[in-house]
Amino acid sequence: MRALLDMGREADGKIIRMNLGPFRPYLVTHPDHLQHILRGNSANYTRDGVFWRPLRRLFGDGIMSDGPSWELSRRTLQPVFTAKHVESLADLMAEAIVEGVDELAGPVASGRPIDVPAAMARIVNRTVMRVFFGDKIDIADAERLAPAFDTVGTSVIFRYLLPSVPESVPVPGDRAFRRAVRTIDEIVTPLVQRHRGRTSEGYDIFSVLCRARDDTGAEPSPAWVRDNLVAMLATATETTAGALTWFWLILEAHPDVAARLVGEITGVVGDERVRHSHLKDLPYTGQVVQELLRLYPVGWLFPRMIVEREALGGVWLERGETVIVSPYVTHRLESFWDRPDEFDPDRFSRQRSQNRHRYAYFPFGGGPHQCIGMHVFMIETRLVIAGILSRYRPVSNGRAIAPPKMGASLRPSRRVELTLRPLSHA
Repeated sequence: MRALLDMGREADGKIIRMNLGPFRPYLVTHPDHLQHILRGNSANYTRDGVFWRPLRRLFGDGIMSDGPSWELSRRTLQPVFTAKHVESLADLMAEAIVEGVDELAGPVASGRPIDVPAAMARIVNRTVMRVFFGDKIDIADAERLAPAFDTVGTSVIFRYLLPSVPESVPVPGDRAFRRAVRTIDEIVTPLVQRHRGRTSEGYDIFSVLCRARDDTGAEPSPAWVRDNLVAMLATATETTAGALTWFWLILEAHPDVAARLVGEITGVVGDERVRHSHLKDLPYTGQVVQELLRLYPVGWLFPRMIVEREALGGVWLERGETVIVSPYVTHRLESFWDRPDEFDPDRFSRQRSQNRHRYAYFPFGGGPHQCIGMHVFMIETRLVIAGILSRYRPVSNGRAIAPPKMGASLRPSRRVELTLRPLSHA
């Protein structure tokens, strides 16, 4: 990852071709070029090729694919994730989050450190399963899914590093990946069999998938329902829990940010249980989350395969080759960001955001494939942060921010633990 960032900084917005032995992808970092790839001519840059093969074994042909299957998936799932519908569910999200925060009381009272990724995943899982899956997946199964998805995210590292190696040749991580996929299917497949064919007027993900019909009016296959269900389970939990893990590391490293954030949350939430109505009065909290996603975008790499040869930025991009788009790199380039390595939430104030290029900051992607869960993420993340910091204070452990490690999502390279104290003892 350090090499990728160094190459991006040396290129300074120019399109370059990286020489990685038999694999020679293009690295694209300039916002103008990114806008063309992700939005302007997105049909010419598909989610296919060597980088997508490992994850295709998990996600299949649904919302994480391309073409007609993706179009049906997007059309089916979009109503669940419109800003208006998500806002209508926000109080239910807040209730579930408060219950999840309540469960921290045990380890807090005993003074035990909390395993941050596991704790954040439990809170997020509770919320997502209740609000977006209609409690059709119980918490026990959800807690089995979380480590399986985590294993998937870490076990594909060698496939990313050696993208030209055929799948028939085993590499480290393959066995763990297959075990994780089996665990996921052991939980998801019976759920699909149980609920497919049932009609419901609800807008939980199960209901909308079961009501889906293709352009001919036919019911999609069980595999299509399974693929979309797995994709939504993975993205709805992994991205939010991952970002919240980075959040506590950032807070530890920036006491000035922590003090201002705690002051805002204390002044707005007080001793109440956090509600959706609080969020409108927590602008700095939102800026902290935006800046968190700038430096540590969970979706840090968006590979695309070129369909037809075309010129971009003075470079001919060849058919069948891979383009690498990385928010992690673009978000850290001095040409587009002042002091890019510094954590400064004020760069997302309304005044300082006015003239920013739309594709200088794209943690959720862009264009037709922009993440449909972005509204859920922004509401849920702020509610979790406010819910915890309105009741507890983190105890400093004096450790520096862990460097990121490669995987399907961006994650810290070491174990992250957190000790909390009740607010009355802060």
